[in-house]
Amino acid sequence: MRRAVVGMLVLGVCAFSALGQRTLREYGRLRGQDEYRLTGLGLVVGLNGTGDSGDELVVARPLAEALRALGNPIPDFSELENSQSVALVLVTATVPRAGMEVGDKLDIEVSVMHSAESLEGGMLLTCPLVSPVVRDTAFALAHGRISLVPGGTPTVGSISGGADAIRRVSNLPTLNGSFEVVLDANIAGWDVASGVATEINQQYLLSGSTGAEPLADVVDPRTIRVRIPTAEGARPAAFVGDVLSTDISSALRKLEARVICDTRNGVILLTGDVRVSPAVITHKDLTITTTVPAPVPSEQNPQVQRNRWAAVNTEPASPDTARLEDLIAAFDQLDVGARDQIQILEMLHRAGKLHARLIVDGSAR
Repeated sequence: MRRAVVGMLVLGVCAFSALGQRTLREYGRLRGQDEYRLTGLGLVVGLNGTGDSGDELVVARPLAEALRALGNPIPDFSELENSQSVALVLVTATVPRAGMEVGDKLDIEVSVMHSAESLEGGMLLTCPLVSPVVRDTAFALAHGRISLVPGGTPTVGSISGGADAIRRVSNLPTLNGSFEVVLDANIAGWDVASGVATEINQQYLLSGSTGAEPLADVVDPRTIRVRIPTAEGARPAAFVGDVLSTDISSALRKLEARVICDTRNGVILLTGDVRVSPAVITHKDLTITTTVPAPVPSEQNPQVQRNRWAAVNTEPASPDTARLEDLIAAFDQLDVGARDQIQILEMLHRAGKLHARLIVDGSAR
Protein backbone atom coordinates (compact mmCIF):
# COMPACT_ATOMS: atom_id res chain seq x y z
CA MET A 1 0.00 0.00 0.00
CA ARG A 2 1.33 3.40 -0.93
CA ARG A 3 1.59 5.73 2.07
CA ALA A 4 1.73 9.49 2.27
CA VAL A 5 3.78 11.01 5.07
CA VAL A 6 3.00 14.44 6.44
CA GLY A 7 5.75 15.89 8.65
CA MET A 8 3.98 17.44 11.62
CA LEU A 9 7.06 19.10 13.09
CA VAL A 10 10.07 20.03 11.00
CA LEU A 11 12.41 21.76 13.46
CA GLY A 12 14.68 24.62 12.49
CA VAL A 13 12.41 26.03 9.77
CA CYS A 14 11.09 29.54 10.40
CA ALA A 15 7.69 29.99 8.78
CA PHE A 16 5.81 32.64 10.72
CA SER A 17 2.71 33.84 8.94
CA ALA A 18 0.82 36.79 10.45
CA LEU A 19 -2.94 36.98 10.29
CA GLY A 20 -3.84 38.80 7.09
CA GLN A 21 -6.27 41.69 6.90
CA ARG A 22 -9.82 40.75 7.82
CA THR A 23 -12.65 43.25 7.41
CA LEU A 24 -15.83 43.58 9.42
CA ARG A 25 -17.83 42.91 6.24
CA GLU A 26 -16.50 39.33 6.19
CA TYR A 27 -17.63 38.58 9.74
CA GLY A 28 -20.71 40.70 10.33
CA ARG A 29 -23.87 42.16 8.83
CA LEU A 30 -26.20 45.06 9.40
CA ARG A 31 -29.20 44.26 11.58
CA GLY A 32 -32.14 43.74 9.24
CA GLN A 33 -29.89 42.64 6.39
CA ASP A 34 -30.78 38.96 6.65
CA GLU A 35 -30.90 36.01 4.31
CA TYR A 36 -34.27 34.35 3.89
CA ARG A 37 -35.71 31.46 1.96
CA LEU A 38 -38.02 31.34 -1.02
CA THR A 39 -39.99 28.15 -1.54
CA GLY A 40 -42.23 26.59 -4.15
CA LEU A 41 -43.77 23.32 -5.30
CA GLY A 42 -42.67 22.01 -8.67
CA LEU A 43 -42.67 19.05 -11.00
CA VAL A 44 -39.57 17.27 -12.25
CA VAL A 45 -40.03 15.49 -15.59
CA GLY A 46 -37.86 13.18 -17.66
CA LEU A 47 -37.20 10.59 -14.95
CA ASN A 48 -36.44 7.05 -16.08
CA GLY A 49 -39.11 5.20 -14.08
CA THR A 50 -37.89 6.61 -10.75
CA GLY A 51 -40.63 9.20 -10.26
CA ASP A 52 -43.87 9.20 -8.29
CA SER A 53 -46.70 6.86 -9.22
CA GLY A 54 -49.17 8.57 -11.54
CA ASP A 55 -52.18 7.09 -9.73
CA GLU A 56 -51.44 9.07 -6.56
CA LEU A 57 -53.69 12.14 -6.54
CA VAL A 58 -51.13 14.31 -4.72
CA VAL A 59 -48.98 14.00 -7.85
CA ALA A 60 -51.68 13.56 -10.47
CA ARG A 61 -53.42 16.86 -9.67
CA PRO A 62 -50.43 19.19 -10.24
CA LEU A 63 -49.35 17.12 -13.26
CA ALA A 64 -52.81 17.42 -14.81
CA GLU A 65 -52.78 21.18 -14.09
CA ALA A 66 -49.37 21.53 -15.75
CA LEU A 67 -50.61 19.67 -18.82
CA ARG A 68 -53.69 21.90 -18.95
CA ALA A 69 -51.54 25.06 -18.73
CA LEU A 70 -49.43 23.77 -21.63
CA GLY A 71 -52.55 23.35 -23.77
CA ASN A 72 -52.92 19.60 -23.34
CA PRO A 73 -55.83 19.03 -20.92
CA ILE A 74 -56.74 15.47 -19.95
CA PRO A 75 -60.30 14.27 -19.27
CA ASP A 76 -59.50 12.40 -16.05
CA PHE A 77 -56.58 11.25 -13.84
CA SER A 78 -56.76 7.64 -15.06
CA GLU A 79 -54.59 8.57 -18.05
CA LEU A 80 -51.71 9.26 -15.65
CA GLU A 81 -51.77 5.94 -13.79
CA ASN A 82 -48.75 4.42 -15.53
CA SER A 83 -46.61 7.54 -15.40
CA GLN A 84 -43.47 7.25 -13.26
CA SER A 85 -41.42 9.84 -15.11
CA VAL A 86 -42.60 12.77 -12.97
CA ALA A 87 -41.88 13.71 -9.35
CA LEU A 88 -43.46 16.28 -7.05
CA VAL A 89 -40.68 18.33 -5.43
CA LEU A 90 -40.04 21.14 -2.97
CA VAL A 91 -37.92 23.91 -4.49
CA THR A 92 -35.96 26.33 -2.26
CA ALA A 93 -33.66 29.29 -2.89
CA THR A 94 -31.93 31.81 -0.62
CA VAL A 95 -32.13 35.57 -1.08
CA PRO A 96 -28.68 36.86 -0.03
CA ARG A 97 -28.10 39.48 2.65
CA ALA A 98 -27.47 42.15 0.03
CA GLY A 99 -30.92 41.54 -1.49
CA MET A 100 -31.51 40.91 -5.18
CA GLU A 101 -32.31 42.77 -8.36
CA VAL A 102 -34.61 41.70 -11.19
CA GLY A 103 -32.69 39.31 -13.42
CA ASP A 104 -30.34 38.01 -10.70
CA LYS A 105 -29.67 34.27 -10.69
CA LEU A 106 -30.17 32.22 -7.51
CA ASP A 107 -28.99 28.67 -6.83
CA ILE A 108 -31.82 26.32 -5.93
CA GLU A 109 -32.21 23.00 -4.14
CA VAL A 110 -34.79 20.44 -5.21
CA SER A 111 -36.10 17.74 -2.84
CA VAL A 112 -38.52 14.89 -3.45
CA MET A 113 -41.78 15.27 -1.52
CA HIS A 114 -43.45 11.94 -2.17
CA SER A 115 -42.40 8.45 -3.29
CA ALA A 116 -39.96 9.21 -6.11
CA GLU A 117 -36.73 7.19 -5.83
CA SER A 118 -34.32 9.41 -7.76
CA LEU A 119 -34.15 12.77 -9.56
CA GLU A 120 -31.32 11.66 -11.85
CA GLY A 121 -31.74 12.99 -15.37
CA GLY A 122 -34.74 15.12 -14.39
CA MET A 123 -35.76 18.57 -15.60
CA LEU A 124 -37.63 20.99 -13.31
CA LEU A 125 -40.61 22.60 -15.00
CA THR A 126 -40.89 26.35 -14.40
CA CYS A 127 -42.41 27.05 -10.98
CA PRO A 128 -42.85 30.25 -8.92
CA LEU A 129 -40.97 30.80 -5.66
CA VAL A 130 -42.68 32.77 -2.90
CA SER A 131 -41.74 34.24 0.46
CA PRO A 132 -43.00 32.64 3.69
CA VAL A 133 -44.36 36.09 4.60
CA VAL A 134 -45.87 37.13 1.23
CA ARG A 135 -47.41 33.90 -0.01
CA ASP A 136 -49.35 35.34 -2.97
CA THR A 137 -46.44 37.08 -4.67
CA ALA A 138 -43.79 35.30 -6.74
CA PHE A 139 -40.26 36.64 -6.26
CA ALA A 140 -38.46 34.26 -8.64
CA LEU A 141 -39.10 31.58 -11.26
CA ALA A 142 -37.19 28.30 -10.97
CA HIS A 143 -36.43 25.85 -13.76
CA GLY A 144 -33.64 23.79 -15.31
CA ARG A 145 -31.72 20.51 -15.42
CA ILE A 146 -31.09 18.92 -12.02
CA SER A 147 -27.61 17.92 -10.85
CA LEU A 148 -26.97 15.30 -8.17
CA VAL A 149 -23.97 15.00 -5.86
CA PRO A 150 -22.00 11.85 -6.81
CA GLY A 151 -22.53 9.31 -4.06
CA GLY A 152 -25.06 11.57 -2.36
CA THR A 153 -28.80 11.25 -1.77
CA PRO A 154 -30.52 10.74 -5.15
CA THR A 155 -33.75 12.36 -3.96
CA VAL A 156 -32.08 15.75 -3.39
CA GLY A 157 -30.58 17.75 -6.23
CA SER A 158 -29.59 21.29 -7.15
CA ILE A 159 -29.57 23.69 -10.08
CA SER A 160 -26.83 26.32 -10.20
CA GLY A 161 -28.40 29.66 -11.10
CA GLY A 162 -31.71 27.87 -11.55
CA ALA A 163 -33.97 30.70 -10.35
CA ASP A 164 -34.49 34.03 -12.12
CA ALA A 165 -35.42 36.93 -9.82
CA ILE A 166 -38.54 38.75 -11.04
CA ARG A 167 -38.88 41.19 -8.12
CA ARG A 168 -36.38 43.51 -6.48
CA VAL A 169 -35.62 42.85 -2.80
CA SER A 170 -33.75 45.48 -0.76
CA ASN A 171 -32.38 44.46 2.63
CA LEU A 172 -30.79 47.80 3.49
CA PRO A 173 -32.16 48.92 6.88
CA THR A 174 -33.35 52.45 7.57
CA LEU A 175 -30.54 54.62 8.92
CA ASN A 176 -31.94 56.90 11.64
CA GLY A 177 -28.89 58.34 13.32
CA SER A 178 -27.38 54.93 14.10
CA PHE A 179 -27.25 51.32 13.01
CA GLU A 180 -26.30 47.97 14.51
CA VAL A 181 -23.73 45.49 13.27
CA VAL A 182 -24.40 41.84 14.13
CA LEU A 183 -21.30 39.62 14.34
CA ASP A 184 -21.39 36.07 12.98
CA ALA A 185 -22.11 33.45 15.64
CA ASN A 186 -18.74 31.81 15.04
CA ILE A 187 -16.87 34.85 16.39
CA ALA A 188 -19.35 36.02 19.05
CA GLY A 189 -17.89 37.01 22.42
CA TRP A 190 -17.46 40.03 24.69
CA ASP A 191 -13.72 40.26 23.98
CA VAL A 192 -14.14 40.15 20.21
CA ALA A 193 -17.10 42.56 20.20
CA SER A 194 -15.16 45.02 22.38
CA GLY A 195 -12.15 44.72 20.09
CA VAL A 196 -14.28 45.36 16.99
CA ALA A 197 -15.84 48.47 18.57
CA THR A 198 -12.37 49.75 19.42
CA GLU A 199 -11.18 49.21 15.84
CA ILE A 200 -14.20 51.12 14.46
CA ASN A 201 -13.55 54.05 16.79
CA GLN A 202 -9.83 54.15 16.03
CA GLN A 203 -10.34 53.99 12.27
CA TYR A 204 -12.76 56.92 12.33
CA LEU A 205 -10.58 59.03 14.62
CA LEU A 206 -7.44 58.32 12.55
CA SER A 207 -9.21 59.20 9.31
CA GLY A 208 -8.92 62.88 10.17
CA SER A 209 -12.58 63.33 11.03
CA THR A 210 -13.40 65.62 13.91
CA GLY A 211 -14.88 64.57 17.23
CA ALA A 212 -13.34 62.44 19.94
CA GLU A 213 -16.58 60.89 21.18
CA PRO A 214 -16.68 57.12 20.56
CA LEU A 215 -18.98 56.07 17.75
CA ALA A 216 -19.24 52.34 18.45
CA ASP A 217 -20.54 50.74 21.65
CA VAL A 218 -20.96 47.07 22.52
CA VAL A 219 -24.58 46.04 23.14
CA ASP A 220 -24.03 42.31 23.68
CA PRO A 221 -21.49 39.65 22.56
CA ARG A 222 -22.82 39.79 18.99
CA THR A 223 -24.10 43.35 18.59
CA ILE A 224 -22.30 46.67 18.15
CA ARG A 225 -24.27 49.91 17.85
CA VAL A 226 -22.64 52.59 15.70
CA ARG A 227 -23.69 56.25 15.85
CA ILE A 228 -23.65 58.16 12.57
CA PRO A 229 -21.72 61.43 13.14
CA THR A 230 -23.38 64.68 12.18
CA ALA A 231 -20.63 65.31 9.64
CA GLU A 232 -21.61 62.06 7.87
CA GLY A 233 -25.36 62.74 7.88
CA ALA A 234 -25.34 63.68 4.20
CA ARG A 235 -23.64 60.41 3.21
CA PRO A 236 -24.80 57.73 5.68
CA ALA A 237 -24.55 54.88 3.18
CA ALA A 238 -20.91 55.73 2.42
CA PHE A 239 -20.19 55.92 6.15
CA VAL A 240 -21.72 52.45 6.65
CA GLY A 241 -19.46 51.16 3.89
CA ASP A 242 -16.44 52.67 5.62
CA VAL A 243 -17.39 50.99 8.91
CA LEU A 244 -17.86 47.60 7.26
CA SER A 245 -14.41 47.92 5.67
CA THR A 246 -12.77 48.26 9.11
CA ASP A 247 -9.79 45.93 9.59
CA ILE A 248 -10.67 43.75 12.61
CA SER A 249 -7.65 41.44 12.47
CA SER A 250 -6.51 42.49 15.96
CA ALA A 251 -9.94 41.75 17.43
CA LEU A 252 -10.02 38.30 15.82
CA ARG A 253 -6.80 37.37 17.62
CA LYS A 254 -8.89 37.25 20.79
CA LEU A 255 -11.00 34.42 19.42
CA GLU A 256 -11.21 31.12 21.27
CA ALA A 257 -9.36 28.40 19.34
CA ARG A 258 -12.09 26.38 17.65
CA VAL A 259 -12.36 23.96 14.72
CA ILE A 260 -15.87 23.87 13.24
CA CYS A 261 -16.59 21.05 10.78
CA ASP A 262 -19.55 20.52 8.46
CA THR A 263 -19.42 16.91 7.27
CA ARG A 264 -22.31 17.29 4.83
CA ASN A 265 -20.67 20.07 2.83
CA GLY A 266 -17.07 19.10 3.62
CA VAL A 267 -16.25 22.48 5.19
CA ILE A 268 -13.67 23.17 7.93
CA LEU A 269 -13.64 26.56 9.67
CA LEU A 270 -10.86 27.63 12.05
CA THR A 271 -11.13 30.44 14.61
CA GLY A 272 -8.29 31.64 16.79
CA ASP A 273 -4.79 30.18 16.80
CA VAL A 274 -5.37 26.42 16.49
CA ARG A 275 -2.35 24.25 17.24
CA VAL A 276 -1.52 20.56 16.94
CA SER A 277 1.10 18.52 18.80
CA PRO A 278 3.27 15.74 17.35
CA ALA A 279 1.35 12.56 16.63
CA VAL A 280 1.50 9.37 14.58
CA ILE A 281 -1.86 8.55 13.03
CA THR A 282 -2.64 6.25 10.11
CA HIS A 283 -5.78 6.91 8.08
CA LYS A 284 -6.38 4.96 4.86
CA ASP A 285 -3.20 5.52 2.80
CA LEU A 286 -2.06 8.52 4.85
CA THR A 287 0.39 8.46 7.76
CA ILE A 288 0.76 11.57 9.93
CA THR A 289 4.09 11.45 11.73
CA THR A 290 7.02 13.53 12.96
CA THR A 291 9.30 11.42 10.78
CA VAL A 292 10.94 13.29 7.93
CA PRO A 293 11.50 10.91 4.99
CA ALA A 294 14.88 10.51 3.40
CA PRO A 295 15.58 12.32 0.10
CA VAL A 296 14.78 9.08 -1.74
CA PRO A 297 12.87 6.02 -0.55
CA SER A 298 15.29 3.65 1.13
CA GLU A 299 15.22 -0.14 1.13
CA GLN A 300 14.66 -0.02 4.89
CA ASN A 301 11.58 2.16 4.45
CA PRO A 302 10.18 1.46 0.97
CA GLN A 303 6.68 2.71 1.88
CA VAL A 304 7.79 6.33 2.14
CA GLN A 305 7.18 8.05 -1.19
CA ARG A 306 8.97 11.38 -1.52
CA ASN A 307 6.39 12.77 -3.94
CA ARG A 308 3.67 12.04 -1.35
CA TRP A 309 5.24 14.02 1.48
CA ALA A 310 4.60 17.58 2.63
CA ALA A 311 6.16 19.49 5.51
CA VAL A 312 4.23 21.29 8.25
CA ASN A 313 6.54 23.88 9.76
CA THR A 314 6.87 25.08 13.35
CA GLU A 315 7.64 28.59 14.52
CA PRO A 316 10.44 29.78 16.84
CA ALA A 317 7.93 31.04 19.42
CA SER A 318 6.22 27.64 19.62
CA PRO A 319 8.68 24.91 18.48
CA ASP A 320 6.66 22.03 19.97
CA THR A 321 3.46 22.61 17.99
CA ALA A 322 2.40 23.44 14.46
CA ARG A 323 -0.48 25.51 13.12
CA LEU A 324 -3.49 23.47 12.06
CA GLU A 325 -3.99 25.61 8.97
CA ASP A 326 -0.52 24.52 7.78
CA LEU A 327 -1.48 20.88 8.30
CA ILE A 328 -4.67 21.38 6.30
CA ALA A 329 -2.64 23.07 3.56
CA ALA A 330 -0.46 19.96 3.49
CA PHE A 331 -3.59 17.81 3.21
CA ASP A 332 -4.71 19.86 0.22
CA GLN A 333 -1.27 19.46 -1.36
CA LEU A 334 -1.63 15.69 -1.02
CA ASP A 335 -5.24 15.71 -2.33
CA VAL A 336 -6.72 14.50 0.97
CA GLY A 337 -10.50 14.97 0.80
CA ALA A 338 -12.33 17.28 3.21
CA ARG A 339 -14.28 14.46 4.85
CA ASP A 340 -11.08 12.48 5.42
CA GLN A 341 -9.55 15.62 6.92
CA ILE A 342 -12.48 15.89 9.36
CA GLN A 343 -12.03 12.25 10.43
CA ILE A 344 -8.31 12.87 11.03
CA LEU A 345 -9.11 15.96 13.10
CA GLU A 346 -11.45 13.86 15.26
CA MET A 347 -8.65 11.34 15.78
CA LEU A 348 -6.22 14.10 16.76
CA HIS A 349 -8.79 15.50 19.19
CA ARG A 350 -9.39 12.12 20.83
CA ALA A 351 -5.63 11.70 21.20
CA GLY A 352 -5.36 15.09 22.92
CA LYS A 353 -3.16 16.48 20.13
CA LEU A 354 -5.60 19.10 18.84
CA HIS A 355 -5.40 22.22 21.02
CA ALA A 356 -8.81 23.67 20.27
CA ARG A 357 -12.48 23.10 20.80
CA LEU A 358 -13.77 20.72 18.11
CA ILE A 359 -17.35 21.16 16.86
CA VAL A 360 -18.65 18.68 14.26
CA ASP A 361 -22.07 19.29 12.72
CA GLY A 362 -23.03 21.58 15.61
CA SER A 363 -22.00 19.15 18.37
CA ALA A 364 -18.94 19.69 20.56
CA ARG A 365 -16.62 16.69 20.77
